[in-house]
Amino acid sequence: MKPGDRVKVESNLGTFEGVLMPEEENFLVLKLDTGYNISINKKQAKIKVLEARKEPQEKPLKTEQKKGLPTISILHTGGTIASKVDYETGAVYNKFTPEEMLRMFPELQNMANISSRLLSNMSSDDMRFSHYNIMAKAVDEEIKKGVKGVIITHGTDTMHYTGAALSFALENCPIPVLLVGAQRSSDRGSSDAASNLISAVTFIANTKYTGVALCMHEHSDDNHCVILPGTKCRKMHSSRRDAFQAINTTPIAKINYDSKQITLLKGPSKTEGKFSLQLFDEKLKVGLLKVHTNMFVEEFKAFEKFDGLVIEGTGLGHAPINEIDKLTKEHEKIFEVIKKLSKNMPVVMTTQTIYGIVDMNVYTPGRRLLEIGVLGNYCDMTPETAFIKLAWLLSNHPKQVKELFGQNLRGEISENIVHETHS
Repeated sequence: MKPGDRVKVESNLGTFEGVLMPEEENFLVLKLDTGYNISINKKQAKIKVLEARKEPQEKPLKTEQKKGLPTISILHTGGTIASKVDYETGAVYNKFTPEEMLRMFPELQNMANISSRLLSNMSSDDMRFSHYNIMAKAVDEEIKKGVKGVIITHGTDTMHYTGAALSFALENCPIPVLLVGAQRSSDRGSSDAASNLISAVTFIANTKYTGVALCMHEHSDDNHCVILPGTKCRKMHSSRRDAFQAINTTPIAKINYDSKQITLLKGPSKTEGKFSLQLFDEKLKVGLLKVHTNMFVEEFKAFEKFDGLVIEGTGLGHAPINEIDKLTKEHEKIFEVIKKLSKNMPVVMTTQTIYGIVDMNVYTPGRRLLEIGVLGNYCDMTPETAFIKLAWLLSNHPKQVKELFGQNLRGEISENIVHETHS
């Protein structure tokens, strides 16, 4: 008995016939002929298989290398973009081989020679520094093969973290490496999987861009995709197709999915120097703490055994560190712990406003934080990029963190930042 089998179930609720769905803990789930599902306690059910599920047969698809077309490698880490739902069984299937990709996205065979392989089929929430290293090494292998570019399919929830991580790990990357995700699976009418993936292929095949970027929907209701900087974008909506937005900058390019027209919004990228891998220390402990009202010193003490800490501060980069009355005595304790932490590890300030820069020179809380060595002043990195950059610096330049954190290394800090005047 397995999902997809047609079964007859006798229970205290009655007798039912339908298709067996994947189990949910102690319950059987049955899809009735009406299309509705019913859950039945396994202990109260007698099941008889009426007809075993017949696996769908697909005709073999031959892939041939076509002369004159660039070779693009697709590396899979999982996510919605390569998934299809079997609505008969409720199971989700992932497709990873070149043949499967061409079956799902047939337009690709006239755009590029596609190679495709699985790195790890996982939720993006489970990503760790070790997975960034696996991806970076895989890109290195593809570069050595001479491919025109690499696409990495990825779950969207932490794709902006990975974009930043690969931007730092792939020093002077000589080819385009595009992270592509989907908010909705490829078998849904509203799916963005095809447009995002095909737009990424279009961009790689027809531009000289080098470096790491993301390719996602521009707006929820149109046929354009945008290429977003790997270190300056963020997921800004939980479900919309245009969830990813450029932060404190503009997209790199826009692609019309129908016409395949590419509109460059920035000048060509420049790669200077020799390509090299600069990987992450997988044992590092770097924290990311969000400032909020009514904080306690224990929240900061939790990071005493870490290697670094990013504080997602309020406004221009503040934290509750001033004792102003008998109700705020806790705040001076917080200040003393931050002071202690900053002596033992790099402590970095960012802003939870997302847009704008950190400027700790304006108000007293910021100036006090600067005096005890908190880094990040005049930076406009997102908290996620700051977290990744700090981990990468600790991994590769541990003695230069203070010197390098405020320098623009991978486009993570906007050029020509104007320090606003505050009154």
